[in-house]
Amino acid sequence: MKLKNLLSQSVISTDLSGTSKEDVIGELLNILTATGKVSDRDLAFADLMNRERQMSTGMQFGVAIPHAKTKAVKELVACIGVHKKGVEFDSLDEKLSRIFIMTLSPVDRTGPHVQFLAEISMVLKSKDARARLLQAETPKKVLEVFGL
Repeated sequence: MKLKNLLSQSVISTDLSGTSKEDVIGELLNILTATGKVSDRDLAFADLMNRERQMSTGMQFGVAIPHAKTKAVKELVACIGVHKKGVEFDSLDEKLSRIFIMTLSPVDRTGPHVQFLAEISMVLKSKDARARLLQAETPKKVLEVFGL
């Protein structure tokens, strides 16, 4: 899975403004819906929130990775959002989440989703990379953090 095949400036926001988990997930989903690759926004939102109810996707170090399998997509789609202030996301370390990586994948495929998350995680484990993402003022700067 090549990050450059999934990530472009059009699927990145450096100024998320939502004040709740639901707001941020909705903002990120709007980014993906704008690509035309999400056939049913309401279904995708319901699947994402159902996944959150099962177990929060708030990780640690200010990172959250909301994701779901859904019939609303035919292929893996992803987007990145940065929230300057942070949002309560029920994170493992109980800190606010500021960096968001959202993925939606078809219900019948597992491989690409896992591979994408592995590649993203390699970057996000770096404290320096996380700091650069938080400082990024443009989608282009975000892509540079991922070597794109």
